[in-house]
Amino acid sequence: MSSSPLPAVASRPAPSQILLDTRVIAVMRASHASAYAPAIEALLKGGVLSIELTLSTPGVFEELPRLQQCFGASAEFGVGTITTVAEALRAIEAGAKYLVTPLTNQAIIAAAVEHGVAVYPGGLTPTELFAGWSAGATAVKVFPASVVGAGYVSMLRGPFPDIEVVPSGGVGITDAAAWISAGALAVSLGGPLIGDAFHGGDRKQLTERAVRLRGLVDAARGAK
Repeated sequence: MSSSPLPAVASRPAPSQILLDTRVIAVMRASHASAYAPAIEALLKGGVLSIELTLSTPGVFEELPRLQQCFGASAEFGVGTITTVAEALRAIEAGAKYLVTPLTNQAIIAAAVEHGVAVYPGGLTPTELFAGWSAGATAVKVFPASVVGAGYVSMLRGPFPDIEVVPSGGVGITDAAAWISAGALAVSLGGPLIGDAFHGGDRKQLTERAVRLRGLVDAARGAK
């Protein structure tokens, strides 16, 4: 792995145009990252173009370049479940377009901001979420989102009017519209979207779930 420094930036990294256009992140977990490609192809057919590869799955760093070569013209790939600065830097050097963490770690956020890579640190309490936002996060990941519900967005924006939020953890397809209507930047879904795709499931059904999710999210955006 190269240790050469990457160019630094001073401003908060912006969300990608892909995420701004689609407002959905698909969270991938499998026995090995080599199983991802067919499911990613099905998601792209359904209009879900932002793919988070979690480090709880083996082989992510080895598979990421191949996935980018196959799908990079249509999709963006981030790396999630990052818990150390070393993992963050390795993901950046591997070409991750964004980083996702399950916790609020100031050093990880600083590394992403320094290199101009979007970062979504996880937290639940107002203290955790505002700490991540103040450190330069692109948006803060409310995790686990099912504990608080979509109304939490408006509650947070009382004291923190500019904060951007991405809910994750327990967000179902039918819940997504409520979060977008409440003002979330995007929604992050794993199991409810991916379903049994890595256990012999029908990939056509995965595409159908993606189409349904995008339709609900797009309708919620249009109704705001």
